[in-house]
Amino acid sequence: MKSIIAVVGDSTIEPNGDKFKLATELGKVLVDNGYRVQTGGRGGIMEAAFIGAKMSKKYTGNENIAVSPFFNKKFVNPHADIVINTGVDLLRNTIVVTADAVVAIGGGAGTLAEMANAWTMGKLVIGYDNVEGSSARMANAPIDHRKRYENIPDDRVYGVKTAADVIKVLNENINRYDHVYRSLMDKL
Repeated sequence: MKSIIAVVGDSTIEPNGDKFKLATELGKVLVDNGYRVQTGGRGGIMEAAFIGAKMSKKYTGNENIAVSPFFNKKFVNPHADIVINTGVDLLRNTIVVTADAVVAIGGGAGTLAEMANAWTMGKLVIGYDNVEGSSARMANAPIDHRKRYENIPDDRVYGVKTAADVIKVLNENINRYDHVYRSLMDKL
């Protein structure tokens, strides 16, 4: 079964700007390496990641998963293959990050909340440190004081600059982040 990687970040970006290029490259490289891409299904980083996924020669038409905040799929970007309409608005951010790992590119408060939720669930969290936003502010440091894994002394938001860096971090770490979150009563 293919691992699912959530890609989170700004919902509005410059077409063909740096963030667009990073997200497009990331989507393509994720699918090239056998991963599926999950986003919140809106524009910006989310749409760019889906566009990139479709550029992969390994793209089959089932790699792009949109966890939509809406009740109707007509509001989801047109590059989604699978649409999960939640109708729960911002609360869907928590659902998006139930993927196997989370990669943040830029972003504001919503992205920060997604990163924090992923952290609380024991997920592998990766953040681009070379773009403005929440990903750069949180990269290369733990989100809070809790020791999540005894066997991961360097646990942190892994800072990256390229899609190749993301793949390296995923390949080296995704199996180490194996906690299955059940509730706030869980102790990592």
